[in-house]
Amino acid sequence: MNAAAPAIRVLVADDQPLVRRGLTLILAPNPSFEVVGEAENGEQAVDLAHRLRPDVVVMDLRMPVLDGVAATEQLARTLPDCRVLALSTFDLDEYVVAALRAGAHGFLPKDVSPEDLAAAIRTVHAGDAVVAPRLLTRLIATHVRAPQPAPAAAVAVPAAADLTPREREVWRLMATGLDNTAIADAMEISPSTVKNHITGLFAKLDVRDRAQAVIAAYESGLITPSRP
Repeated sequence: MNAAAPAIRVLVADDQPLVRRGLTLILAPNPSFEVVGEAENGEQAVDLAHRLRPDVVVMDLRMPVLDGVAATEQLARTLPDCRVLALSTFDLDEYVVAALRAGAHGFLPKDVSPEDLAAAIRTVHAGDAVVAPRLLTRLIATHVRAPQPAPAAAVAVPAAADLTPREREVWRLMATGLDNTAIADAMEISPSTVKNHITGLFAKLDVRDRAQAVIAAYESGLITPSRP
């Protein structure tokens, strides 16, 4: 009989008691998770995270005392192994991009299904970004102030000059919302080769995950927001 994997330790941070309790009640019955605490504002979330050392913080973005963006930035700086999954009532809230910049590993709207919430926590815990590609590109297209279209050679991110042509193409396709399998199909290479290219471009761009890489693509002018 195989030993069960350790439960993912989760801290829930939301200023609304009913939301906190609802999230806890969704997660607690699942043996994959252990809800180790609840916080009612960002300051308390940071304090509890340092004391309880959760694997994942499910973080509301709009909270008093210290908002979720500032709390996320503090956790990314002081507890880099603690992953933050940001939540918001509004899936086009400008706080979302700010949270990703601050170090959140993903974003979900608060009306997400219990199954998708559980899957997202597992994904974030594994070190991957959990923002749905369509939502991520829509958020960035709406809220990131991308430069005016420029010649392909003019890149605003200095490190981008060090990318190989293959890495640059993977970066572009990633920014349009394609997953690794779709990128592999588009470039006629294997998914493992795509993964290797992504590892290389993450290191060269000095970004932690897919979400930050897509933000960098918009801010560099590699991809420009399409108008509604």
